[in-house]
Amino acid sequence: MKLILAIVNNDDAHTVNANLSKNGFFVTKIASTGGFLMSGNSTFLIGVDDAQVESCIELIGKYSKKRVQQAPVDMSYTGQPFTGIPAEVIVGGATIFVLNVEKYEHV
Repeated sequence: MKLILAIVNNDDAHTVNANLSKNGFFVTKIASTGGFLMSGNSTFLIGVDDAQVESCIELIGKYSKKRVQQAPVDMSYTGQPFTGIPAEVIVGGATIFVLNVEKYEHV
C-alpha cells in the first residue's frame, strides 16, 4: 500500500478532487500555503494499492495545469532602492510524493 501526497494549486483543486473521487479514489484534502508565492494550495492525501499508483498520478497530472503568472520579485538584496519588479513564474501543476505504508487501520 502507498500514501500519495499531492500538492495542487487551488485553481485546480476542485477539478482534481472531483475526478479522483469519480474514479474511485478516497481523498482527504487539506488547505495549505506555498512558500515562494505564499499562494493557496490543497494537499491531497490518497491511500492506494500499489497497482493504483500510476493511474492516480496520471489523473492528478491531467487536471493540474501549469500556467505563467506575474509575481513581484524583491530586489532588496541588490541594494537597489526599489522593490516589486514583476517577473514571470510558472505556477500550477502538482508536486507528488509517494510513500510506503507499513500499516493501515480504520477504527
